[in-house]
Amino acid sequence: MFEYFTDPVLRAPTWGCMLMCLAASLMGVLSFLNKRSLLGEGISHAAYPGVVAGMAVCAIDAADEGSLFFALVGALLFSIIGLWVIDRLEKKGKVHSDAALCFMLASFFGIGTLGASFLQGARPLMAQRVQIYLYGQAATMTDIHIVIYAALSALIVMFLVISYRPMQALCFDRVYAQSLMIVPRYLTIATFVLMLLSIVIGIRSVGVVLMSGMFVAPAVAARQWTDRLSTLLWIAAIIGVASGLLGNILSVEASQKLRIYFPHERLSLPTGPMIVLTGSAIAFLSLLFAPRRGAIPRLVRILSFRVRTVEENILKSVWKSKEISLKDCRACNHLWPPSLIFLLWRMQRQGWMTQAYRRYALTPDGDRKAARIVRLHRLWEVYLADLGWPEESVHRTAEEMEHILTPELEERLAGQLHDPKLDPHAQPIPEHDVVC
Repeated sequence: MFEYFTDPVLRAPTWGCMLMCLAASLMGVLSFLNKRSLLGEGISHAAYPGVVAGMAVCAIDAADEGSLFFALVGALLFSIIGLWVIDRLEKKGKVHSDAALCFMLASFFGIGTLGASFLQGARPLMAQRVQIYLYGQAATMTDIHIVIYAALSALIVMFLVISYRPMQALCFDRVYAQSLMIVPRYLTIATFVLMLLSIVIGIRSVGVVLMSGMFVAPAVAARQWTDRLSTLLWIAAIIGVASGLLGNILSVEASQKLRIYFPHERLSLPTGPMIVLTGSAIAFLSLLFAPRRGAIPRLVRILSFRVRTVEENILKSVWKSKEISLKDCRACNHLWPPSLIFLLWRMQRQGWMTQAYRRYALTPDGDRKAARIVRLHRLWEVYLADLGWPEESVHRTAEEMEHILTPELEERLAGQLHDPKLDPHAQPIPEHDVVC
């Protein structure tokens, strides 16, 4: 692992990819919060004809040494033009932002492809260098790229530290912040400039086609783990750096394995796509397993609530009948027999029910828990009746609310209703002192 940071061949791709991903992930968070994540996709494609134009200038002057400089300058100029086109289409042409973005992306990328085809016939060497910016070639980076990406990352971090509070207001309540003059006018311009720089410089590593992935993936992954902007920036930065490092390592190690198993074939896994795939994999895992927002924890919470709801309904059925058989319990709750047997066994393990002679009865703890459910149900019926609901329609709503009312809401509800003794159907409401 240490060789990736010190080896003369591996050092520049490793450090360069990490710093590039750091810059892209931080700016991607701002785009994500402003609901303009696809703007990075559009700008990166708008930069492509600028790269072609820069290479054409180098071809005219026969100056191969300055190809990087001309390519980046051309990419920056055409990215600015692309932003201007989107702005004009939205404001003057009354075109929706998505349509304006797609129009700019398709037209600029088409112009770039046409120019690259023409350049291939005139100067094949320059056309090959254009392909580097289209698909990325991180493995050929040198120490000068480390300096460029380090300067860009330091500039972005310094900008976020200095303008954190105004940027926070701009991301979460733009209209209110602008009405109070909280956000300086130059802040939006500075954000777009840094975004342009990070995209234009980053296309050297992962390419025009894949650059938007590094804008979107770390921000999406980080958003699943936090609700705070500062933490979001930190997590996105860590994910971006990790994507750059792991993508580079996986590319090198996998390519070496392929050369061992297929010595007569020139097989390799390019670094740029591996970086984007690594970031996408982290985002996918975050979408699945993040504690609060992840799909799997959310599914677990849903299933847990459903199980608790069925258990409480069973307890309520037994409370009303004093004891119940398995057949009667199944008829009351409409459950599949194996599921019902499992739930009854589970409630016995929790100390809420006992079984004797194939009949189930409540323990003292189960009786108190069931009484509380019935109390919540009938309190809510009284509340709805006081609001003017017909007595015959309050039961179904109370069946749902009895499972989600907290002790605090129960206390407020009882106080507001003056601790009623009977529900709208003249059934007694269990006292609070029997409720655990």
